[in-house]
Amino acid sequence: MAGHEVYMRRCFELAQLAKGYTLDNPMVGAVLVHNGRIIGEGYHREYGKAHAEVNCLESVADADHHLIPESTMYVNLEPCAHHGKTPPCASRLVKERVKEVIVCNIDPFEKVEGRGMEILHEANIATQTGVLEKEGWWLNRRFFCFHRHQRPYIILKWAQTESGFFAPADRSRFQISNEHSKQLLHKWRTEEAAIMVGYNTALNDDPQLTSRLWPGKQPLRIVLDERLQLPGTLKLFNNEASTWVINGQKDDDRGNIRFMQMPFNNLLPGLMNKLHQARMLSLIVEGGAHLIQSFIDAGLWDQARIFSAGADLPNGIAAPLLPNATKAFETPLGFDTLHVYVNNDSSFPYAAGMSL
Repeated sequence: MAGHEVYMRRCFELAQLAKGYTLDNPMVGAVLVHNGRIIGEGYHREYGKAHAEVNCLESVADADHHLIPESTMYVNLEPCAHHGKTPPCASRLVKERVKEVIVCNIDPFEKVEGRGMEILHEANIATQTGVLEKEGWWLNRRFFCFHRHQRPYIILKWAQTESGFFAPADRSRFQISNEHSKQLLHKWRTEEAAIMVGYNTALNDDPQLTSRLWPGKQPLRIVLDERLQLPGTLKLFNNEASTWVINGQKDDDRGNIRFMQMPFNNLLPGLMNKLHQARMLSLIVEGGAHLIQSFIDAGLWDQARIFSAGADLPNGIAAPLLPNATKAFETPLGFDTLHVYVNNDSSFPYAAGMSL
């Protein structure tokens, strides 16, 4: 088992190289091993392109190709069994006559969900599942949450002062976290599908909600504007990223800006359905305090990332409180400290010691 874990951890390392680029697909890495020697590696690099198993097989040197039928494939998610953007990986493994396949997690997607393993069994390929299962769930927690709960994996993010204030009482702009924390936040934006703020945050802070300080894709921007009162001059309404304006007045499309009419008396369940339909695997909720608290009160959150900063306020708007939460870890960022919590009712409460 120890040897299996070494190669599965390598699958995790490869899989994470594509973080933020697989869209609604999972992050998957694959390693092909012959008598203790890695003869092939691959990962799913980008949505719509070849999967990890195929890239792994294609990486095998010509001189080693004859070893494939005597080799073990390690892959952190069950090989797919259906025709999507690419042919089924399970069939490719059968065609290559791989000797054994070691899998971390069974794919929860309804078109796979064990069928990939059945194809391998029917071809008399030896299989094993459950190697580093919890670590695999954590790696693809967005994907598993999406298919288990039909909603995105929800990350709450905010900065607060040492005395527990979220912002000045008059809602004026006040920079709490430092530039290192800000750059890290922009990196996170490239890794998630969507990012959301409420009306007051959009109006008072005029955020862009883009990943300007880190290379990568832009998340879908979501803003609440029930009565359509936000001025069109706000940075949210530029063309740097697609934007949803959730409102109670109208549906309309204007290029990258989409107005979506929804009832505000029970907003969050309906919004989760919309995000699920749009195949958004994850959502960062950045503010303000009232919006974040509404997610907490509804139990709609999986992880919270809180910057505690040296800057202080004598008084102000109190930061949200997290009931039913367990601290996963904390790390210093200059004079700031990042605290990461998980929801005890989440499907993934065992995050202690695991990286973001």
